[in-house]
Amino acid sequence: MSAQPDDELIALIERVALRDETALKALYDRTSSKLYGLSLRVVGQHEWAEDALQETFLHIWRAAGDYHASLSPPMAWLGLIVRSRSLDLLRRRRAERTHLTDEIDDVMADTMEGDSPNPMDVSLASQQAWALHQCLGQLEHRQREVVSLAYLRDLSHSELAEQLRLPLGTVKTWIRRGLEQLRTCMARFA
Repeated sequence: MSAQPDDELIALIERVALRDETALKALYDRTSSKLYGLSLRVVGQHEWAEDALQETFLHIWRAAGDYHASLSPPMAWLGLIVRSRSLDLLRRRRAERTHLTDEIDDVMADTMEGDSPNPMDVSLASQQAWALHQCLGQLEHRQREVVSLAYLRDLSHSELAEQLRLPLGTVKTWIRRGLEQLRTCMARFA
């Protein structure tokens, strides 16, 4: 008589708890397609679902000893982990975008005040746009590209790093320094 699927998964999780890498690979092979599908439904993007799945199996590697078959079936436990990792990833992406947008909005708010356009406001906005163009021109080419893409395309730091094939730390540093340079430059036109 062959073992039930739950029994096989429970045995694999128990072996993973003992740091059996072969068991982790077997668990991955048996469950990753279902877990990936669940993650994809939560995050909505293939790359993000892949990232969440990777984080899921790292978590399983660390937390397999905490699994108790008497409390939940193995797929329910694995599904809860992938769902949690997927939601965490979404929160991080939103926070990155919000932080980036806030930085750029702060620079723009420092230079453009008022909310009702009148001829004076339009003239001032035109002057400020010219000043911003001049200040952007003073940034090093790659730094200007990163700041412009971040603002115009609403890309997160990690999305920019991936698209430009740059280290994440470099992108963050270029954006931070670029915004500082823009603030300083725009203050001269105020």
